[in-house]
Amino acid sequence: MQRIRNAHRPHRWQARGVFLACLVAAATHVSGCGGEGTAPAPGGPTLPNGLLVALSQFEVSPEGKVLPKPGPALLELLALRDGVWQLSTLEDPDSNVFHKAMVYTPPGGSAGILTLGGSGAHLKLWRTQDGQSWLAERLWTKDFGGKFSRMRDAEVGDLLGNGNPDIAVATHDQGVVALVSPKAGGGFEVKELDQRADTFVHEIEIGDLDGDGVLEFYSTPSDPNRLDGSVQRGQVMRYVPSTGAEPALAADLGDRHAKEILVEDVDGDGRDELYVAVEGHAEGKGASARLVHPVEIRRYEAGTDPKEGAVVATLQDRLCRFLTAGDIDGDGKLELVVAAFRSGLWLLRPSEDPNGSWTRTQIDRNSGGFEHASILTDLDGDGRDELYVASDQDGELRSYRFDNGRFDKEVIYRRAVPSAYLTWNVMPVPAALVPEGEPAPLAP
Repeated sequence: MQRIRNAHRPHRWQARGVFLACLVAAATHVSGCGGEGTAPAPGGPTLPNGLLVALSQFEVSPEGKVLPKPGPALLELLALRDGVWQLSTLEDPDSNVFHKAMVYTPPGGSAGILTLGGSGAHLKLWRTQDGQSWLAERLWTKDFGGKFSRMRDAEVGDLLGNGNPDIAVATHDQGVVALVSPKAGGGFEVKELDQRADTFVHEIEIGDLDGDGVLEFYSTPSDPNRLDGSVQRGQVMRYVPSTGAEPALAADLGDRHAKEILVEDVDGDGRDELYVAVEGHAEGKGASARLVHPVEIRRYEAGTDPKEGAVVATLQDRLCRFLTAGDIDGDGKLELVVAAFRSGLWLLRPSEDPNGSWTRTQIDRNSGGFEHASILTDLDGDGRDELYVASDQDGELRSYRFDNGRFDKEVIYRRAVPSAYLTWNVMPVPAALVPEGEPAPLAP
C-alpha cells in the first residue's frame, strides 16, 4: 500500500520519518508536557497504522560505555495492538545505518518496506516470508568512489508521468542524485541525473510549485559536513525528469546550507511552496563558540529569485534537520512543525502575508537530538495529525496530540542507553506490514 501524503494530491506518495527506541523502556502518558501518567492498559486500542524507525546502532562495553563501533543497520517496527506497543526488528549487515525506511509498492507487486542503507549504499525492498523472516530485493547498490557511499534520502512519486511510483534518491558523497524507476517487464532502471565530486546530498522533496500538473523534485547538495557550524556552502536544486530539463538552481544559500527542505502547500493557496531550513553559522570552538547566524526557515514560491527566499522564522540554534506539515486540529489547514537540535520543537502558522513572519509557538523546549526525527501523521485515523518525535538526547520516542489548545505528550518508549542509537527517520506504516513482536518493555 502506498500512502498518499494529502488527499488532494493522488499523484504523490509520502516519504518522511518518525522514531522508536530499543531495550529497557517506558510507555507513560504526560498531559500538557508536564508530569507522568499511566501507560496504556492491555485490552486497549489497536491502531490501523504503526511506525518505522530507521537507525544506526553502536556497541556498548560491559561497563556501559558506548563504543565507536557501528553495528548492522537497524530498522524497528512498532504497532499498537490491544493497547500494547509491539516491537519487532530488521537488521542488515550489508550497511551500518538505515537513513530511511518507508512503504513502497511496485506496479503489479505487493507492498514492502523500502530501506536506504549507508556504508554500503543499498536500496532494498523487504517483504516477510512467513510473517516473521525478511527477504530483500536489491533495487540499486553502488560504490560512489569517495570516502563514503550512502543512500541518504528518497521520496516516491509519479515523476515520469506514466502513473508509476518512481523513487528519487539522494546520496553521499559524490553528489549523485538518481531516479530509480520500475520497468514494464519487472526490475528497476537507475538513471543518475546529477553528480558532483565531494558533495553531500541530504534531502529529496517532491511537489509542483508552478502548478502545471507536472511533478518536479528538489535536492540539497552541499560541501562535506562540518559539524562545528563553520562555513559550509550549499544550494537547493530542481529536477523535472518527465521533461528532460537540465537541473536548475532553486535556492542559492551562499556560504550556508540546508540539510532539510519541505515541499507542501502550507498556506493553502492551492500551490506547493518550498521551505528550506538553513543551518546556523557559528564561529569559535568549545566554550568560546558563538552563534553568528541562527537557523532560518526560508520560503520560496515558483517565481522566487534563488537568492531571495523569504525568512518566515528564525531559531536560536545551529542545526535543524526536520520540517513536517500536517493538520493538528482537524480544521483543514496545515501547520508546520520545526524540530531543531537544541532549542526544541516549534509550531509555525502562516501569517496573513505568507512571506512575512509566521506565528511561532513552543511545543516542547525539552526535546532534541542531532537529527531530532519528527513527523506529523494520523495513525489512529481520526482526521487529526499526531506529532511523533525521536528525542535522542533523552532516548525517547514521544507522541504529541493537540487537544483543547494544548499538546498532550505521551512517552511511547525509552532507551536504556540513549547514546548507543541514532535515529535518522520515522515513517508511518500500515500495521498489517508490522510482524507480531514482543511488547515494548515498560520502565520499572
